[in-house]
Amino acid sequence: MRKFDTQVQQLTYKVLKEVAKESFNGTLLRNITDIPKKIVPTGEPTFRCCVYKERAIVSERIKMAMGGDSQNPNVIEVISIACDECPQGGYEVTNACRGCIAHHCEDSCKRGAITFDENKKARIDKSKCVECGMCAKVCPYSAIHNFKRPCESACKINAIGMDENKAAKVNNEKCISCGACVNTCPFGSVTQKSFILNVIDLLKQRQRNPELKVYAVVAPAIASQFGWASLGQVVAGIKQLGFYNVIEAALGADMVAYTEAQELLEKGLLTSSCCPAFVDYIHKYYPELNGYISHNNSPMVEIAKYIKSKDPEAKVVFIGPCTAKKMEFQKESTGGAVDCVMTFEELQALFGAKDIDLTTLEAESLDNASEYGRIFARSGGLVEAVRESVMELEEDPEKFKPVIGNGIEECKMALLRLSKNLLNGNFIEGMACQGGCISGAGCLTHNAKSKMQVDNFGKEAGGKTIKSSIDNADIKAK
Repeated sequence: MRKFDTQVQQLTYKVLKEVAKESFNGTLLRNITDIPKKIVPTGEPTFRCCVYKERAIVSERIKMAMGGDSQNPNVIEVISIACDECPQGGYEVTNACRGCIAHHCEDSCKRGAITFDENKKARIDKSKCVECGMCAKVCPYSAIHNFKRPCESACKINAIGMDENKAAKVNNEKCISCGACVNTCPFGSVTQKSFILNVIDLLKQRQRNPELKVYAVVAPAIASQFGWASLGQVVAGIKQLGFYNVIEAALGADMVAYTEAQELLEKGLLTSSCCPAFVDYIHKYYPELNGYISHNNSPMVEIAKYIKSKDPEAKVVFIGPCTAKKMEFQKESTGGAVDCVMTFEELQALFGAKDIDLTTLEAESLDNASEYGRIFARSGGLVEAVRESVMELEEDPEKFKPVIGNGIEECKMALLRLSKNLLNGNFIEGMACQGGCISGAGCLTHNAKSKMQVDNFGKEAGGKTIKSSIDNADIKAK
């Protein structure tokens, strides 16, 4: 079974795996210059014009695997040397133009940017064009197209632009670190920092001191990943890496759903706090709505705080699909509850570095959360969990009137309505990624079955209530 969606992910995996392997062996700094030659051996180039450029790009990817630019606070960065071949973008007249005499395009342009060549075909003067798109709308042949770069098209909040060399550039003031651009860039030039070396350092500390407990908190979206092995085998693999125990972030989701329902009933109007990219979007684009954000922690932070309340010396590593979580765990507001974050892609790199074949392992159980905590992984899951919590609190479910923001564009519309006092509801579930966490930039794969796989994982909880899941919480290794 194919483990990744794209060759870009495969290349990223190779780099992460080699960096992790050298780090585990304690030879990273000594052998760091050899990694590009391992990944791009002498011979014909695979992706670029020559092996030398490929190796130069791999060297930049190694820097990202080791934490990226320490002067850049964002986890999303651009490898400029890898940004290549994309058109500058904007509206262009295609060969579909018939040179008609109606000239709707010219009439619609208020800037006089439309001219005609000797063949009567329309042309756009880029020095006058303001990219309004009116010409494209009125063309009867649909001959005018907006050729945006993939990263720009993916970013629905216009946080991607170009630098003086025409390479992609991230505007940190606008960016919410959702990673949509990372998923979309065909050259892998827009990428994410990795903290995989920090995770390895924690595992090495535990190796030297077995009394140190390093917990892996796994996001429920894990049920839609690692399709070549059972979830129980993945759990066993994580423990084989050296983690003390594997805990479901879905247990934290149960905790959040229950208290979020209480907060909603008390306040009467709320926006969710589970997706850090959505929360950041409110802070940056709708700061006047900050007061409506739930005061609850995200499930990641909530379960990490619970673990440390039981074991103050413990270390917690969150493993999930989300690039924005890499921003969240560093915020002062989390109180250092989470020690590090890595993605499913990075987890697979650790398995590769340690030569762990998941299919050979005896499966171990994962049984912390309710069905409702587990379905947080997909759009609408939080709403179902809060509704269930309202009923478990013996309140009238009619008091709960949710609005689902599935992807940042729907979130934007819901927040706009709220800002205008036009929201037809009292609770906004906001998820920046279309489909929810199962579509996060740190996923191994994004497949059509992800929602079904997460729902099936939820059903395996065996009918637990949210309250019973919380009351019976157990973080001890079995």
